[in-house]
Amino acid sequence: MNVCEFKKFVELSYTSQEAVNTLCTNLAFSGSDKQKIMMTSCHAGEGKSFIAMNLMRTLANLGYRVVLVDADLRRSQIKQRFGMKILTGNGNGTSHYLAGMCGLDDCLYETNIENAFIIPVGREVKNSLSLLTSERLPTLLDELSKSFDYVLVDAPPVGVIIDAAQIAKYCDGTLIVVQYNSVSKRELLSVKNQVESTGCEILGAVLNDVAFNTLSSKKYYNKSYYSHYYNNDYYYYNGAGNLKKEKSASASKSAK
Repeated sequence: MNVCEFKKFVELSYTSQEAVNTLCTNLAFSGSDKQKIMMTSCHAGEGKSFIAMNLMRTLANLGYRVVLVDADLRRSQIKQRFGMKILTGNGNGTSHYLAGMCGLDDCLYETNIENAFIIPVGREVKNSLSLLTSERLPTLLDELSKSFDYVLVDAPPVGVIIDAAQIAKYCDGTLIVVQYNSVSKRELLSVKNQVESTGCEILGAVLNDVAFNTLSSKKYYNKSYYSHYYNNDYYYYNGAGNLKKEKSASASKSAK
């Protein structure tokens, strides 16, 4: 088995970890048929890789076998941002597999997080769509779903290139990461429509990079804490990586 480790995994605060725990709980209640889950956003830099990695770690810590597929073939952020170092293996990844240059065992890596595995991007490519239209993509996801409880796919932003829409065809559901106060309603609805047109269900939207006091944190420590659950929406909070000023994120079900 190939092995890698992450050296820059920031420990989340209590509030942030509870936020991710809530997201994991809601994913579990989405149904056992929601196994292959794509993470995307409207624009680059909204934190989808940060959410995907912390979702992987939290699910793994809860005892689920999880694999993260880095499918952002043009501009992956995971290796650099999380300090990924390959200990054994030759560096093959998603792009190598889709190009027919290696088998699944050659690009699957066990991480230093128990129960968590990853298929790194491998070599970044410019003409990524030609690889994503290969029949090897659904084969890859289907094979992984036989061995893992969750297959998380870190896809490119939908609003930038068409890659994510192609990936969504072979996933059971999608989470859209939205940076607070940076995406218009029109843009978000456009992404929602593009994903749903592939037949992939929108599981929810994650509102990221929100200052904790923006959402009136006092309400979350008294009787109104649970008021957000009355309309079947759910919210959670997340840390903002290496930023000195702690920020948080909230998640809600997809817009109708």
